[in-house]
Amino acid sequence: MRNMVQPLRPSPLRRGDQVRILSLASPVQADRLQKGCDELSALGYRAKFDRDRVLAQDSFFAGSPADRLAALRQALDEPETRAIFCSRGGYGSNYLLECLSPLTTQPKILLGASDITSLEIFLWQKFGWVTFYGPMVATNFDGGAGGVHGYDRTSLLAALTETERGWDIDLQAESLAGGTSEGVLLGGCLTLVESTLGSPWELDTAGAILVLEDRSMKPYQVDRALMHLKQAGKLRDIVGIVLGDFPECDPPARGETVRDIARRILGPLAVPIVWGAPIGHTSRPMLTLPLGIGARLSSAGAGRLTMLEPACAP
Repeated sequence: MRNMVQPLRPSPLRRGDQVRILSLASPVQADRLQKGCDELSALGYRAKFDRDRVLAQDSFFAGSPADRLAALRQALDEPETRAIFCSRGGYGSNYLLECLSPLTTQPKILLGASDITSLEIFLWQKFGWVTFYGPMVATNFDGGAGGVHGYDRTSLLAALTETERGWDIDLQAESLAGGTSEGVLLGGCLTLVESTLGSPWELDTAGAILVLEDRSMKPYQVDRALMHLKQAGKLRDIVGIVLGDFPECDPPARGETVRDIARRILGPLAVPIVWGAPIGHTSRPMLTLPLGIGARLSSAGAGRLTMLEPACAP
């Protein structure tokens, strides 16, 4: 397993712990936020949020960059806050990155997906933080455990609470290229992974099992993004790939599907590849994947990820 970053694991989340809800990207709907917080309460967590901040709207952002950054810094510094759950994705997390250094706080659980990929990659590349690519309060927790556009409870709790051993995740996918490999689980939303190229926090993919998913892209746009990663050398030293189901990416009549494109571009890499896992943008219950820890990918059958170590510190 190759990756020079040494992972810093957060403390686990226990029943009764306080979870701070933040809107770090686009605005959120109040009713969906409340429904998601009710679900967190049912899981045994104390959801806390500043209503004016979480529901703020500034153009297509959830408040100004300064306000969102201040909310994030406050949550990181709060002793009583054990985890930060994002309300939704959208766009805007990239505005916060340059002002986060230096960061001296101990790692906390950060749970989010989609646009939150930018923050998760930044925290990994700059500080070695293990983060969690998983459900968000007003786009998944509001859908309930096992529900449509909901979340997978088993993988969530394993990721956020396990401190002694690894665990298995059934990827509910299909094999595009067979095999088994071990590496560090990294990645997220394809568009946001690509957008790190050329930045000081460009994702180092050497030795990685790379997670890639997105939505509402035309097949040629997925082709272009994958080719960009390939030509930038980001696929050269990876050891495996986990792809989402890429909803709302239908081709024109008789055109290549995203699955076809993935097989054509990624197949020659000769690493295990699975297609169609319920990660990120999916209508199925969303899996939670810890980013930054060692894992084993088997692409046989429906695909399986075995976490080789806990994501949280003892």
